[in-house]
Amino acid sequence: MKHLLTTTAFLAFSASAALAQTVGFSQIGSESGWRAAETTLTKQQAEERGIDLKFSDAQQKQENQIAAIRSFIAQGVDAILLAPVVATGWDSVLEEAKEAEIPVVLLDRQVDSDKSLYLTAVGSDLVHEGEVAGKWLVDAVSGEECRVVELQGTTGSSPAIDRKTGFEKGIEGADNIEIVRSQTGDFTRAQGKEVMESFLQAENGGKDICALYAHNDDMAVGAIQAIKEAGLKPGEDILIVSIDAVPDIFQAMAAGEANATVELTPNMAGPAFDALDAYLADGTEPEKFIQTESKLYTQDDDPAGEYERRKGLGY
Repeated sequence: MKHLLTTTAFLAFSASAALAQTVGFSQIGSESGWRAAETTLTKQQAEERGIDLKFSDAQQKQENQIAAIRSFIAQGVDAILLAPVVATGWDSVLEEAKEAEIPVVLLDRQVDSDKSLYLTAVGSDLVHEGEVAGKWLVDAVSGEECRVVELQGTTGSSPAIDRKTGFEKGIEGADNIEIVRSQTGDFTRAQGKEVMESFLQAENGGKDICALYAHNDDMAVGAIQAIKEAGLKPGEDILIVSIDAVPDIFQAMAAGEANATVELTPNMAGPAFDALDAYLADGTEPEKFIQTESKLYTQDDDPAGEYERRKGLGY
């Protein structure tokens, strides 16, 4: 009986996997460890399902993504996965995909387009992520005055917009907490370090900074290096809270150099392919937003163990 069930499940899976034989994937680039993990897991998910994944790295440029999507359409792919570099400017190319009857699934970021132009979006509640980070800081400083510097993500991207909105919501009503400087670090480690250096210089060598809020862990890791080079102790002299939960931030937390991170799972492709399978099988329309789970991790949550569990995921 068990063998029969296993065989039946395998056949059902094989039939499902065959529905989308070719899928185009337009990835933003590799600006962060999290992004690299998303790419790795998407390729793994496609291989496990027998899907021919046509991958395009946009190198952080929207024009490259638009060109890739048009190429996918010309090739007649069965579906398109899009991790959009910015939120605006997608209407025309999404219209082209719709006219070609190719469903588009957004991964981890949203677009400011009519919802009829894409099948669904898979991602975290980005505002909620920022709010969790903000509330953690409110609790951590316990009413003491706290001047915060903020490393924003790529200007115009939905994570940068929403994670800023959420953090401000999280600290709302805490008159002791003030964001004194906010600048984009473009989600990269190098830019995070560079911008943090300017923050430190502008804030009495960093002595006037209570905490850093970074829109992703990679910028936080870059900022940690800048703080150490300035002769301060990250995690002590300056509290560090960021988003993504990549392996390197857990290493920093284990060393006492970072304080908290909010998880963003890199496995967006699994739910995306499931939604595509159901849609291509019988036209089942998924919800317009498929939310993944987020979780707050602090130094109390076995950061060394979390690093070991995550280091092989492609980050």
